[in-house]
Amino acid sequence: MKVLLDTDIGSDIDDAICLAYLLARPDCELLGITTVTGEPEQRAMLASAICKAAGRELPIFPGAPRPLLAAVRQPHAPQAAALERWPHETSFPAGRAIGFMRDVIRSHPGEVTLLTIGPLTNVALLFTLDPEIPHLLKALYMMAGSFARNDAGMRLEWNALNDPHAAAVVYNARPPIHRSIGLDVTLQVRMDADEVRRRFQAPLLRPVLDMAEIWFRERPEIVFHDPLAAAAIFDEQICAYERGVVEVELASARLAGLTHFSPEPGGPHEVAATVDAERFFREYFAVTAS
Repeated sequence: MKVLLDTDIGSDIDDAICLAYLLARPDCELLGITTVTGEPEQRAMLASAICKAAGRELPIFPGAPRPLLAAVRQPHAPQAAALERWPHETSFPAGRAIGFMRDVIRSHPGEVTLLTIGPLTNVALLFTLDPEIPHLLKALYMMAGSFARNDAGMRLEWNALNDPHAAAVVYNARPPIHRSIGLDVTLQVRMDADEVRRRFQAPLLRPVLDMAEIWFRERPEIVFHDPLAAAAIFDEQICAYERGVVEVELASARLAGLTHFSPEPGGPHEVAATVDAERFFREYFAVTAS
């Protein structure tokens, strides 16, 4: 499975947890990593540290540091404080992230699954630069949006909120498979800090745990948002999907980035409706335990 990862690693810890899973899974051919939002170079260094812990050298490209039109909500990468303790690259090609993504996808038409686990700025720029790219993908998997249908459950999801205009561009694209694993589902896969410390003992997970300790200074648990999106690529039984149409709120400044889902049998989007949390955790630690 050829995978291209676009990430805002360094803010929420789940991006690092996701990357470790992709590196550990033997049938994942991770073709490269692009980073997005504030301090993309620091985020590239964090990705490099985890790659080195896995004994892997991958292309890593810092991407867009700010949203298309909205204000920057996450200007810094707090987990970069752990970098001094882990070997990592410090120099990356500047201004080439979008071109890299384009070249990889065009080099493998119909074979690449694009996994987006951050604000969608890079992907929106890619789809705008080369409108044929969505059709050349095998699939697009996104940790984005929230799709609970009752008004009381509607909430803004961080990746869509951080660049709502980019999210709208990406949801208007038409890749062969367009699956979103939203906040309403990912909130069902949680682990408290003590259990994370107990279970993150494999060599590949140790730098991730070190980064997680920065996260735990302010929060008592981890929600596995992004790793769930990654695992769903490889095990289609983890999530069940509903087909329909996703639209992104742009008219209201207060609600910009809110995702509206309308069920429709022939719709272009699939959103995760349920998750088997036990199956997910079994999959994650079976892959990363060694």
